[in-house]
Amino acid sequence: MAAPIIGIASDHAAFDLKGRLCAFLKEQGAMVRDFGPHSPEACDYPAFVVPCAQALASGELDLAVVACGSGIGASISANKVKGVRAALCLEVEQGILSRQHNDARCLVLAARLRGMEQNLAIVEAWLAAAFEGGRHQRRIELLHQLTAC
Repeated sequence: MAAPIIGIASDHAAFDLKGRLCAFLKEQGAMVRDFGPHSPEACDYPAFVVPCAQALASGELDLAVVACGSGIGASISANKVKGVRAALCLEVEQGILSRQHNDARCLVLAARLRGMEQNLAIVEAWLAAAFEGGRHQRRIELLHQLTAC
């Protein structure tokens, strides 16, 4: 099986987390596409998160991990892109369930609300989980009927 291509993006508040995530994902065998930012200077998360989400929606990426200070702005930005289901996960179990039940291919992290190790644990669990289908597929199909999904 080919290594997954995972996009990653953040804002300045999550710049250090993004750097560590790039290394972590590569250690896990993924190919990483870094959408930025490429410096810790103050920046606006939509400028980086939206292109990452667009690449996910177009099929250029298999998965995406995006982050900002609270995770809220990155989550809103990614979910504005048609075809993307981004899940803000603050706990490992949320990461697992976002994949198993919601088939979320975009994970959103909160750099200021969770420490580096907890965010890495969430990513690891999210990567290991898989969509269960079944009754959850029916819910995904209902989401697809909405304009924004």
